[in-house]
Amino acid sequence: MKIEIEKKTHAPGLYIVATPIGNLGDITIRALEVLMSADIIYCEDTRQTQKLLNAYTISAKVAAYHDHSSDSTRRKIIAQVKDERKVVAIVSDAGMPLISDPGYKLVQEAYKEDIALTSLPGANAVLTALQLSGLPSESFTFIGFVPPKQQALEKKLMEWQTCPNTLILYEAKQRVKKTLLVIASVFGDRPIAVSRELTKKFEEVLRGTAKDILNILEERDAIKGEFVIAIGPYKSEKYSESDIISCIEDELDHKQPLKKIAENLSEVSGWPKKEIYNLAIELKKREKN
Repeated sequence: MKIEIEKKTHAPGLYIVATPIGNLGDITIRALEVLMSADIIYCEDTRQTQKLLNAYTISAKVAAYHDHSSDSTRRKIIAQVKDERKVVAIVSDAGMPLISDPGYKLVQEAYKEDIALTSLPGANAVLTALQLSGLPSESFTFIGFVPPKQQALEKKLMEWQTCPNTLILYEAKQRVKKTLLVIASVFGDRPIAVSRELTKKFEEVLRGTAKDILNILEERDAIKGEFVIAIGPYKSEKYSESDIISCIEDELDHKQPLKKIAENLSEVSGWPKKEIYNLAIELKKREKN
């Protein structure tokens, strides 16, 4: 079935538009319709966005809006919507705007001025990497780009050492090996997944410990792509699986609801709630049999 993308008329407003993280086919029909009708598209890098627009024969005007943009630039964008009644789109180089980029300041201004604002969701590297990681996904913590200097990086990661959620961070190819060394030092043999070139031809997910993956990368002549690193959740060494099972059995004897058991034990042990909940279900089934 062939889908025709037509230029539609959109109401004046600020449209936050997700763009592909690699594969150009991952843009939505709704995003294309807005970009086609936009009076102006603001982006991090006009050259990067122009590649996407050229691929879909979109001739909208583009202008830069990024981390170094001034307050006056934001006021200008707001005026274009509020006073000039323009359709203004904001995109990032890849993925969803405002996720590890500065667009939130513009959104704050839009709310202050009470202008129409909507989001067009789409591809996102964090969620894609989480899906492919094989790590617990019922709860996760995204910490974005980490500091480039070793001491600051160690301090940052230590803050999250006992986080009971899967951790996700971004890293550049030129620093990924140094970051893996620090991850090994802070998190030990905790399982991790390192994704690169997501949605592209050479997409790859490496799984194991930080040392395992570092050894793989050390053997390569060159390291390419943008990296997403997922780190498995913290589990207290004080609570082995047998300890958790014993605690669950005790709570079941006291007729505690499974959800409450999972919440309470997760808080004291550092184990993910979903794992505890699943164990509780299994134990309850055994009781019935």
